[in-house]
Amino acid sequence: MTTGHHFQTIIIGAGAAGLMAASRLGQAGHSVLLLDAAPKIGEKIRIAGGGFCNFTNTHIDGFDASNYYVSENPKFVRYALSNFTAQDFIALVEQYQIPYTEKHRGQLFCDREQKASSKDIVAMLLNECRKGNVDLRYPCKVHAIHSITTENGTPHSEHLDNPHSPRFRVETTEGFFTADHLIIATGGLAIPKIGATDFGYEIAQSFGHTIIPPRPALVPLHFDFWEQDHFVALAGISLPVSVSTAKDQKGKKTITFQEDLLFRHKGLSGPAILQISSYWQPGQTITLNFSPEVDLESALIALKTSVKYQLERALTELIPAMPKRLIQFWLNRPEFAEHQTTPLPEIPNKILQALATSLNQWTITPCGTDGYKTAEATRGGINTKELNAKTMESQYCPNLYCIGEVVDVVGWLGGYNFQWAWASAVCAAKGILAK
Repeated sequence: MTTGHHFQTIIIGAGAAGLMAASRLGQAGHSVLLLDAAPKIGEKIRIAGGGFCNFTNTHIDGFDASNYYVSENPKFVRYALSNFTAQDFIALVEQYQIPYTEKHRGQLFCDREQKASSKDIVAMLLNECRKGNVDLRYPCKVHAIHSITTENGTPHSEHLDNPHSPRFRVETTEGFFTADHLIIATGGLAIPKIGATDFGYEIAQSFGHTIIPPRPALVPLHFDFWEQDHFVALAGISLPVSVSTAKDQKGKKTITFQEDLLFRHKGLSGPAILQISSYWQPGQTITLNFSPEVDLESALIALKTSVKYQLERALTELIPAMPKRLIQFWLNRPEFAEHQTTPLPEIPNKILQALATSLNQWTITPCGTDGYKTAEATRGGINTKELNAKTMESQYCPNLYCIGEVVDVVGWLGGYNFQWAWASAVCAAKGILAK
């Protein structure tokens, strides 16, 4: 195919959203050019879920899934996610006979036991594109994108009476191409080593869009005091906890997750921390509860009247999920160390209260995150208030569409971000086909 060729739709970015949009348009008879600068297609899909791709979540019930998403305008996701549901994507997976399994709270993964993996999801999407005769080019870097029909906001006279004339010119390492419709599906800034850049934001801004400042989401947290207070010794310990954000500016609302926590050499990770990181703001505290099901103050004071053993045994009984190494570390902290060998009835209530509070409400202030290098997603992006929620079309530039992670939408851990990619792509494809 020669440079200068015209397509009905050009899609920038061959990730989850780009592949889905391309396949839908191609199979509907549209001529589609799908471009990606990376040497490998679908790398974020391939590495997701440890190589087994948590491709959706059944908790997205097809109606209002906005509670599972973080955005300046979380209700924006409602229409897309109710029009292309988790069950819709599952039907595609089943059509390709890819074995899958539910691991946790509606999270669906390719089934390791039946030799399925993320590669099967990538292969499925690529095959869907082939069925639609999509012209996929990679690595192909886009140098510039121009609007053909406008110059300084004024339509060219030769295009005024021709709504079918090309609207976009895309200049690439393989030459230039023109299109009637343009879809930005470039993703966010997470995981730059597989090609993540801010190019999608630059494109959107060139067409007048504003960008909600991006920052890492679903990412581990760091703490200044970690090494000084010897928390590095806990690296590798994991346990279920409850984690909450600080109260909002009105002093009321907090966000809470009950998930597993992982201690690391540099701070904290695990699903609990990844989840809360999407809501955490720099300078804010988070509060961890190592025993969400037990009010330790009441329990310790009650035990004091009936047993004579020491604190380590008491905590082992009250918090069975708490590893012994963590219990010993906690009791070695200066405020509790002198009471380790004291029989429980002889320990003052104020010490038991302080110990209980430290375990039920450990409030700490992260100093930062791992950054984009390990973040699973990006918070922020193209302002959703400038897009049509039913079609993903720009309100500033007709025939320009923005889908997937490049938009100011980030989901919870557990398949929600992939479902947003699939759903927003299908909305954009339907919007284009409706024209």
